[in-house]
Amino acid sequence: MAQLPATNENKPPVCVTGANGFIGTWLVRTLLDRGYTTIHATVLPGSDASHLLSLPVASAARLAVHEAHLLDAAALSAAVEGCSGVFHVASPCTLEDPADPQKELVDPAVQGTLNVLAAAKKFNVRRVVITSSISAIVPNPGWPGDKPFDESSWTDLDYCISRKKWYPVSKTLAEKAAWEYAEKHRLDVVAIHPATCLGTLLQPGLNASCAVLQQLLQGSKDTQEYHWLGAVHVKDVAKAQVLLFETPAASGRYLCTNGIYQFGDFADRVSKLFPEFPVHRCIIKSVTYRFTGETQPGLVACKDAAKRLIDLGLVFTPVEDAVQDTVDSLRAKGFLTQQ
Repeated sequence: MAQLPATNENKPPVCVTGANGFIGTWLVRTLLDRGYTTIHATVLPGSDASHLLSLPVASAARLAVHEAHLLDAAALSAAVEGCSGVFHVASPCTLEDPADPQKELVDPAVQGTLNVLAAAKKFNVRRVVITSSISAIVPNPGWPGDKPFDESSWTDLDYCISRKKWYPVSKTLAEKAAWEYAEKHRLDVVAIHPATCLGTLLQPGLNASCAVLQQLLQGSKDTQEYHWLGAVHVKDVAKAQVLLFETPAASGRYLCTNGIYQFGDFADRVSKLFPEFPVHRCIIKSVTYRFTGETQPGLVACKDAAKRLIDLGLVFTPVEDAVQDTVDSLRAKGFLTQQ
């Protein structure tokens, strides 16, 4: 297990933005489990945050919910005030293509990050842990073809813009703005880059990463060409976020995935776990394939791609367990039915 702090120590007040989303809710739960008793949780105005208050230990903690849009600097500042650490998780992500990507994705992601960092600087926050994404690492077609992706890779913005892949654009621009701000204002910032997050849904709605598995099980032919490196259990992401906050020597970018491999390989593993579902199949010369060819052309597999986190003591949950937990949760919530 990663060496997280003992739960009986005094923990500083912390702020979690986007606290009622998939990753955010798991992070709040993990912080509560670790003995953090004062948590300022920001949520999008009008969104449901009731599940946060029903988390284990939440009733005994000082869990304060703040409604704050990412473009509302004053509301974000009020949420950050009094905190020693900030976990910036909030970033717009939609299941459907945005009608106005600049307004719906890019501006909130970039300016929202800058608003959070400005508040952190104002109130002398010790460290900000930014939840970036593999979408700020890939796609990067210029990456050497014989080298596994690592934290030194940055998404090719021109490539994404030409293909109207706006989520990677928003995450990449937001992270670059964060590093520029941190360097200019000498703010302690660490970034984590989760792969496709799976696991039990603690929030009421369906999130985009779990929808990838849901759609795969329902026969989708989408190869996830632009959005895939691997998968990770959301509870491991939450543990890693806390670990990065608690480890003084942590710095820079941290890829968070239980290995790098083709989406087609993932589909094959899912199909073997759940043969009753119509995972996409291709039959070539009497041989059944989940997807033909490489779903991520040129992607080099790597079992210990998250070496920086592994070296800090993080132990990853098997991908099969993450898939099982997700499917159980999707079924329980009515998001997945067997045909």
